[in-house]
Amino acid sequence: MNLAILGAGAWGTALAINLSMRHRVTLWTKEPEHLSELASNRVNLSFFPDFSLPDTISLTDSLAEALESAELVLIVVPVAGFGETLRGIVKTGVKVPIIWGCKGFEPGTAKLSHQVVADVFPGNKLPCGVLSGPSFAEEVARGLPTALTLASEDEDFSREMAGRLHSTNLRIYTSRDVIGVETGGAIKNVITIAAGISDGMGYGHNARAALITRGLMEITRLGLALGGKLETFMGLAGVGDLLLTCTGDLSRNRRVGLLLAAGKSLSDILNELGHVAEGVHTARAVLQLSRKFNVDMPITEAICCILHDGMPAKAAVEALLNREPKAEIYL
Repeated sequence: MNLAILGAGAWGTALAINLSMRHRVTLWTKEPEHLSELASNRVNLSFFPDFSLPDTISLTDSLAEALESAELVLIVVPVAGFGETLRGIVKTGVKVPIIWGCKGFEPGTAKLSHQVVADVFPGNKLPCGVLSGPSFAEEVARGLPTALTLASEDEDFSREMAGRLHSTNLRIYTSRDVIGVETGGAIKNVITIAAGISDGMGYGHNARAALITRGLMEITRLGLALGGKLETFMGLAGVGDLLLTCTGDLSRNRRVGLLLAAGKSLSDILNELGHVAEGVHTARAVLQLSRKFNVDMPITEAICCILHDGMPAKAAVEALLNREPKAEIYL
């Protein structure tokens, strides 16, 4: 299958490396300078320096060229650039099925990615869906076993694409719950920052387990309010993704939390990372939605106080721990 992967960050590069073993892949970056780096070195020095790009991967900064013979488009740009990328596709006049792997809410609008698709493609009849789940880019590039969920309202499309993308080391499961899969992938980044703070403060494994569990409840409550299905949050795109990012040292959002616990400023942390940590921008959108739908999300509120209101991490954690206890399960 001819695949166009739009977005040459770490995740896009990892998918390109993995999928190029079975498909014809074109990897697109919008920056000519980045293309020159990729083409000259066959290594993504800016975002994914430890892996070489196979010679079978074609490279381009032309969206029209990337889409020219594509049978499927995988969009893996940061969520802030998702709408711009979709509008670029419209300008080319090419109509091709789309799967996106963006995790987060659109800045400013707090829209999920499928809502952005509906805005850009009103009355869209093209098959489309979201790919998400517990997946560190480095392990996908190394060919280590990974399981993901492909969600689409078009069951025939999700089954066909899952079958074609599926392999022994990249297992693809299907779902119809686009909202649930998107919500799980977005909010887990916020909870992961909290887990990093907890670990950075030395609160131990008990506290981390409690935080992950209560964080899952926050994800589930807002996800249900937005229209997601309960079973989705118990699966790969819910608890699976949350567990991976809250406990794995390859997580950028966890790294943000660890550095906040060490007393570093957010601006210094983001400069040090050099990559997008989606949870930083997603937290404010999640809090906005929680208030709109009257959903209790105390962990998210604490993270927003730290990230955007200048509250010291220790003070925010103490306030969270001193809340009045409630029944364990309340959806």
